[in-house]
Amino acid sequence: MAFDSFKSIGEVAAEYQIKLFEAPFIQPIALEINPFFREQLAFHLTEFNFRESESAVCEMVIFPILAEVYKHHRQKFVLWSHKTLRYDDRLTGIPDYILSKRSPLSKLVWDKPYFVAVEAKKDDFVKGWGQCLAQMLAMQKLNEMPQQGVYGIVSNGQSWEFGVLTQDAFTQDPKAYPLSDLDDLMSALNFLFQSCEELI
Repeated sequence: MAFDSFKSIGEVAAEYQIKLFEAPFIQPIALEINPFFREQLAFHLTEFNFRESESAVCEMVIFPILAEVYKHHRQKFVLWSHKTLRYDDRLTGIPDYILSKRSPLSKLVWDKPYFVAVEAKKDDFVKGWGQCLAQMLAMQKLNEMPQQGVYGIVSNGQSWEFGVLTQDAFTQDPKAYPLSDLDDLMSALNFLFQSCEELI
């Protein structure tokens, strides 16, 4: 069963006996945003047609935002795009983006994953979170440290949601961060990167 076969959080929770909670845990950490990045993002939003291309949302909105925050943390991490993630035959597939620890060997060498980002295709956050939680579970099992949190992001480009899996408990932050408040969104992402740094 691949990640994309999961249709909801509840389906994953029932299959793997995960307790579900909703509580705020994101504590945004301010990040200075490069004016050139703001201009480029505004250009992408006005010049490209996102309604007919899910790939465009990933390439022109989600990845550039992740990459901009990643620049401030790149000494410790590698941001992977569409890399295969496999724990077993049931928890396998290709997440949109994964943040992993930077290996001392090379940026080409896979190391512990700390968060995964999933596009909510066709604005389907229910299915997006089902896939994301399955991917988070695979990361947790690969890391073999369930007491450490692994993080998840689901976004359609316009709205960003966050979750954390620790041991057998998944907590989703009830606040959705809109693209329209870019400073708040990137501060929330900065918090996630900082939280991952604390796991290293």
